[in-house]
Amino acid sequence: MELHEEISDLLADEGEDRFSCPKEARKKAMDFLARREYGQAELIKKLADKGYIRKIVEAAVVALTSEGLQSDDRFAEAFVQSRINQGKGPVRIRLDLSQRGISDAVTEMAIDESAADWHGLALNVRFRKFGASKPKDFKAKAKQMRFLQYRGFEQDHIQSAF
Repeated sequence: MELHEEISDLLADEGEDRFSCPKEARKKAMDFLARREYGQAELIKKLADKGYIRKIVEAAVVALTSEGLQSDDRFAEAFVQSRINQGKGPVRIRLDLSQRGISDAVTEMAIDESAADWHGLALNVRFRKFGASKPKDFKAKAKQMRFLQYRGFEQDHIQSAF
């Protein structure tokens, strides 16, 4: 049974090591991207960790980026929105994105475009964790403030939550 030409182009040649085959690296990268968005550096690391040769992986991912199949902008937008839904603040989101190899400019653009109400989110997160009543003493207030700081909210967001 003959394979369609486009499908046969994606398959590695007989006897070729799949970890050194650019077609296999591209195919695996597309498999990952079909499930969710990845940043370029994160996708390269994931493929290299699977055993693919780094030089080949980098070329495959750069090609996918130039074709518009992989985008750090799209990844950052989706990531920011998912972290906002988890109740995380902008400081934590910036840190997480930088750890995933996303540039500061792309990060700031994604955070700005989210148009999140950080003050309202900090208040909502505090209510969900500690209830609507105000803390009774300084120790309780400090505990709540540390929690919001850990979640990645800036000082003015934390102050407005009280």
